[in-house]
Amino acid sequence: MVYNRLMRRQVAAKLDAVFGALSDPTRRAIVERLALGELSVSELAAPFRVSLPAISKHLRVLEEAGLVTRHKQGRVYYCHLNVEPIQSASVWIDRYRLFWEGQFGQLARFLEQEDDGEEV
Repeated sequence: MVYNRLMRRQVAAKLDAVFGALSDPTRRAIVERLALGELSVSELAAPFRVSLPAISKHLRVLEEAGLVTRHKQGRVYYCHLNVEPIQSASVWIDRYRLFWEGQFGQLARFLEQEDDGEEV
């Protein structure tokens, strides 16, 4: 029982980190660019109107969430997207999407009955 609670807390903490990292539009744009393939930090920073240190801070948040890994080749740092945390978040979202679709379906049936003048 204690083990289950600990596991749920760890899963929740990972989801919090992923959703927190993806809450920023610059970080989402970085993830989108990395979805196309590995890029250097300079290549990642090129389209943004922010400093290289600011991009590094965004990358650090993405790394802490497990979304990005960096490795050094010579003097250049390259970034790679890890899809596993996104897949885990997607599974969580899908579970609740099914729930809410069911709730909306029930609401739609209720409203249709109301429109038809039926008493519920």
